[in-house]
Amino acid sequence: MKLVFSNGEHATVLLASGVNRVGSDPEGAAVLQLPGIEMRHFEIHVTGTGANLQLPEGGGAVTVNGKPVKELMALRTGDVLGFGNVTAKFVAGDAPRTMHGGAPLPPAMLAAAQAMGDGDSGATRVRAAPPKFVLRGVSGTTFGKMYAVTGPMSIGRSAECDIAIPVDEISRRHVLVRPNATGLQVEDLGSSNGTFINNKRVQQGQLNPGDELRLDQLRLILVAPGMEIQQVQQRPAAEVDAKPAANTGIKIVAIAVILASLAFIGWLLLGR
Repeated sequence: MKLVFSNGEHATVLLASGVNRVGSDPEGAAVLQLPGIEMRHFEIHVTGTGANLQLPEGGGAVTVNGKPVKELMALRTGDVLGFGNVTAKFVAGDAPRTMHGGAPLPPAMLAAAQAMGDGDSGATRVRAAPPKFVLRGVSGTTFGKMYAVTGPMSIGRSAECDIAIPVDEISRRHVLVRPNATGLQVEDLGSSNGTFINNKRVQQGQLNPGDELRLDQLRLILVAPGMEIQQVQQRPAAEVDAKPAANTGIKIVAIAVILASLAFIGWLLLGR
């Protein structure tokens, strides 16, 4: 997947899995220091099933095929994005490199396809944004499995969901989760058996790191990367602290035995 800039304002950008930020922020996937471009103008979330355009807080105005974007929007190949004075084309696939029958395209035809933005060999490959949150399965067939949440993602038993979990008790499209500053915003999608946060049934709710998300009997824990590592790193220190305490207890017992022995010896001497 890529963004092809119609008027050359930026090199073609290959969209990585996860969050791709477009704006004037130097850390973005596409950096445009132009009038009318906000710091984080918009984001494209790439998942295993496609790409969605989302406007973050403080984002700028964006149109897709001339229509203003007001909420989360799925992108399709050929969509034209407008923002500020910039236009860019979203392309979902690469240019064909072979003709019917398997013969390679002649160099002139391949070059023409690349010039149209469907195979730009000079495209900029961007860093993939690491997932901010991960759902970890703690029950049934999902036990121990990790599901990275890289953007707005649907969860259900349908293979069309961003996180597909083939369990009969959950609905085909059970719940939608959206990352925010502190965790995940959870929205039940009309499921049959309900969505629960820490055993409280919700239609919409906030899931923070350490909280349990339950879809019927399927249980998932929200983890922020690094949270468990910190807990593991803290254990040796706790164990080291416990050893002196144990040694202190042994010393106290030994002293008590010695004192008792001395008292007994003294009693014998006095008795004589």
